[in-house]
Amino acid sequence: MPAAPLISYPARNAIGQAAFYAVSIAIAVFMFLPFFWSIMTSLKPSEDIFSIPIRWLPTEVTLEHYRQAFTTVPFGLYFWNSLVLAVAGVLANLFFGSLSGYAFAKLHFRGNKAMFRVLLAAMMIPGIVTMIPSFYVLKHFPLIGGNDLFGGGGNGFLNSFWGIILPGASGSFAVFFMRQFFLTLPSDMMEMARIEGCKEFRIFWNIYLPLTKPALATLGIFTFQAGWNSFLWPMIILNDPEKATIQMGLQAFSYNYQTDYGPMMAGALIAILPILVLFLLLQKYFVQGIAFTGVKG
Repeated sequence: MPAAPLISYPARNAIGQAAFYAVSIAIAVFMFLPFFWSIMTSLKPSEDIFSIPIRWLPTEVTLEHYRQAFTTVPFGLYFWNSLVLAVAGVLANLFFGSLSGYAFAKLHFRGNKAMFRVLLAAMMIPGIVTMIPSFYVLKHFPLIGGNDLFGGGGNGFLNSFWGIILPGASGSFAVFFMRQFFLTLPSDMMEMARIEGCKEFRIFWNIYLPLTKPALATLGIFTFQAGWNSFLWPMIILNDPEKATIQMGLQAFSYNYQTDYGPMMAGALIAILPILVLFLLLQKYFVQGIAFTGVKG
């Protein structure tokens, strides 16, 4: 007779689950430590930030760094500028991305697959490669910002919010993401609506778009996060301090090769609040969007 196993299957299963949770908790704690340090740094007096030995908890809680964050620079104005740009980017990507995704997924036209392959290829190009051509196009856009018909004589879209919004108004990822979701929806409704005499845009707007709330919420979170955290492109396009974003404002706490970590941590924590609130409000749709947006071709 074969010898009985030393450890039964339920016991092995329990040990495996315990090991999995232990490793997961250890990784979670390790990932949370920088965020915890940022919170504690924003609440510590300046002399305690780099004290030796390291003090994880403040000996005295102070909100002075938060006051400095709003008085050193016009943080409220930067917050509003970032909010305007991020919301405008979300609205543009939700509309144009879903419209293009619907066309690729549900409309049969010559060049559909070829154009989609070009779109996929465009997603593989690093954004840093297209910055100079994008800058040149925005600067020499005809009849905008003092430019003549040939794009000379002015600054085009430079130093304006449109120079930030337009290049990313319909990102490749937004089109791809929405196209994948539209592929999961049945085409029967579209055929029935056409028989009833509905125009194509009405079919998209009234029938299919309301069914994509999970995908729209997911794309909205991704787009808002990308727009809110954008630093390099606004730094290139905007040179008016009144139009600076919150990410550009954080650099004001680094000067003369020194960094004022207390106000910077306070400002950084304030900067993540909109993304955190947006995710908490839309997390149900976010999970559904990730679950239903597959890789169907």
